[in-house]
Amino acid sequence: LIHRVQPTYPQLAKTAGIQGTVVLRAVISKEGTIENLTVQSGPPLLVKAALEAVAQWRYRPYLLNGDPFEVETQVTVNFVLNR
Repeated sequence: LIHRVQPTYPQLAKTAGIQGTVVLRAVISKEGTIENLTVQSGPPLLVKAALEAVAQWRYRPYLLNGDPFEVETQVTVNFVLNR
């Protein structure tokens, strides 16, 4: 991971005291960008913020015998309220 964007905690989720983990599945492209981002699980009020942040992440391409290739991965985004 070479560029990580932290998700913005949704105000409604903060007000409601919602915290938790959003699990996403994604493909890291040959260029290191996130593609085919889908939600596996997580509190509905936190999902959009997680998707928007992770979509901006960038990786160094994975190499196999010196050639870049796509790889499927799971991404976990934790939302914790600071009280």
